[in-house]
Amino acid sequence: MARRPEVFVRPLSMEEGRKLQRITRTAKDPVKLRRAIVVMMSGQGQPVPDITSLMQAGDDYVREVIHAFNERGFDALDPKWSGGRPPTISSQVRERICLIAKTVPAEWGITGHSTWSLKTLAEHLIARGVVASISREHLRRILRKAGVSWQSTTTWKASTDPHFIAKMQRVLELYDTPPADGRVICVDEFGPLNLMPRKGKRWRPERSPARLRATYNRYDGVMHMLAGLDLATGQLFYRIRKRKRWREFLSFLKSLRARWPGETLYVIADNYSPHKHREVRTWAADNDVELVFLPTYGSWLNWIESEFAALRYYALGGTDHRSHAEQNAAIAGYIRWRNKRARPKTSFAASSPIRSWTSYPARAA
Repeated sequence: MARRPEVFVRPLSMEEGRKLQRITRTAKDPVKLRRAIVVMMSGQGQPVPDITSLMQAGDDYVREVIHAFNERGFDALDPKWSGGRPPTISSQVRERICLIAKTVPAEWGITGHSTWSLKTLAEHLIARGVVASISREHLRRILRKAGVSWQSTTTWKASTDPHFIAKMQRVLELYDTPPADGRVICVDEFGPLNLMPRKGKRWRPERSPARLRATYNRYDGVMHMLAGLDLATGQLFYRIRKRKRWREFLSFLKSLRARWPGETLYVIADNYSPHKHREVRTWAADNDVELVFLPTYGSWLNWIESEFAALRYYALGGTDHRSHAEQNAAIAGYIRWRNKRARPKTSFAASSPIRSWTSYPARAA
């Protein structure tokens, strides 16, 4: 039987990569979280069989998520529900309602308001003759279905790194053609590891969700995980410590150095200050370890990020560990399971637009 052709997500921009990373960290809807992890892994070049193995999902599910994202973008990550009676307000009127909602009252000569509330917007629509009548709840549903929500204004922080392109190309070069004299290791910190109930998903009888305590104390503090992803084998190596200072980071580097004696280690890391400590740099220079730093605000380029998303989803989601020993054992069990199924990491974002950048792009309006 012929092997099914590989399916990959369309090329992702740097901003889309950051958005996916943010969703994998903050999404409360388990369906959206699971789909985002699939898309992020595919965007980093992982084929469907690898994703199905790590996510414990079917090939068809993974392919459908990728195809849907390619067709509809981030809208495909949200679960859709159907049913109900046909709408009484036409699609043209709905479109006009959404256009007005995205304006500010001052544009219509309304003073004293910097933004619309559902009540003032409904009154304005009726006064303008857009609709004869509309309830606030109906208006809310129309806006929500169109993807228009009431949001806080926000800022966008562009990278100020003057060497962004050079650093990014260096990282991509190591991903594409690992040096023959050594191996490439992606390192980062994961945490903090709190002892607290964590929302998750599991199979349960209908209308009988598993309950987690709502009140808890943090008497035992937090822990931090330092982890490294070996691209040659796809395996994760880690240490859990009480702190994540340069001393802990240097100790972790020494454990990686001892694991592969005689090989040059190319360690890809972000710009967290302990990574750049003088003692760390001096030791690295003396022990055939090259520290390769990501460009500022380029954490999506670190291949280990998608692995952290899966770790958070499977090892910690839906848990309520009462001790660090218990939680650390759960993490260890997941990583052992994952490493048994690990494969070499190749083809990181092979068709992404970032590979054609010659300068840092301006933020689109």
